[in-house]
Amino acid sequence: MEDDPKFLAERKKLLQTPINQIQIHEDMTIRELVDNFCNMSIQARNIGRAAKIWEEMLTDEERPTIFMGLAGPLIAAGLRNILSDIIWKNMVDAVVSTGAIVYQDLLYARGGLHHHGSIIVNDKKLRDLRINRIYDVFTDDTLFFETDDYVDKYTERSIKPGNYSSREFLMALSREITDKNSILKACYDTNTPIFVPAINDSSIGIGLTKYWANNKEKPRVTIDSIKDNYEMVQIILNSKSSGAVYIGGGVPKNFINDAIVMANFDFGALMEGHKYAIQVSTAIPMDGGLSGSTFGEATAWGKVKGDARKSMVYLEASIGLPLIYGYLSNNDNISKRSRMNFQF
Repeated sequence: MEDDPKFLAERKKLLQTPINQIQIHEDMTIRELVDNFCNMSIQARNIGRAAKIWEEMLTDEERPTIFMGLAGPLIAAGLRNILSDIIWKNMVDAVVSTGAIVYQDLLYARGGLHHHGSIIVNDKKLRDLRINRIYDVFTDDTLFFETDDYVDKYTERSIKPGNYSSREFLMALSREITDKNSILKACYDTNTPIFVPAINDSSIGIGLTKYWANNKEKPRVTIDSIKDNYEMVQIILNSKSSGAVYIGGGVPKNFINDAIVMANFDFGALMEGHKYAIQVSTAIPMDGGLSGSTFGEATAWGKVKGDARKSMVYLEASIGLPLIYGYLSNNDNISKRSRMNFQF
């Protein structure tokens, strides 16, 4: 058997690319580092592949629409400026987020902060001190109450009664934000749609609950969650192709994927799924949950093309996203990408 030409050819093909033993030099750039990752193994190779796939999305002549899903404690981890830069620099076309991320962005825009904390702490004592904890991060609970109250009062004074998609509501909520590092400000100024399909499951929802209670007997602002679906499908239907960048999983990942299904089922489109897909997350597929589900599984549902360019990075986002963004930020070709002008 070892003399069989087919056997030898298969062996040679599988053993032709050695693993790179990385060498760090003192003037190495992030782009060079991530390039080196591509020839390494385990999650380093996945990061390198994800960076290159995102770059392919941004330089594809077909001009795919790029959706970015955001979930997890990304602002608490310190990623807010990177996320807003991604929007300012036109690296994505639409954003789907959890309510917590958008709320914490608003908290920062109003002067709030996260602080160094510890996981070894008396949480009962923190409760007595009105300090909240997100893993090893502390926050001032009184500022959360103040921001909840701001959502209530701002909605009352500045947003006309009516049915709003979460995108419409968030654009209205963002009008007075001046903080250039704000994700909401970046979306507002660049006309980048941002959806929060589970907006009631957040502190924004808490603020809106107070607003609803105060206005339940008169015309009021109402969040129409199915309108989110319709607006998202309109983006898909008007796209030649699409790509998905998932930072975390959860509702944003499912919402972006389901837009393909809705386009096909509700509107008779013949979409093959996302052409590109990358995810940075610690979620794993073995529990059967959506957050860790593979792109192969998404292909079975028609959400991601069978031949899509894809990479799953099993790494916590506070490490993975800065590396990928650092790789992309040094590419001058990205700045030539046209910005979409959405009309809803």
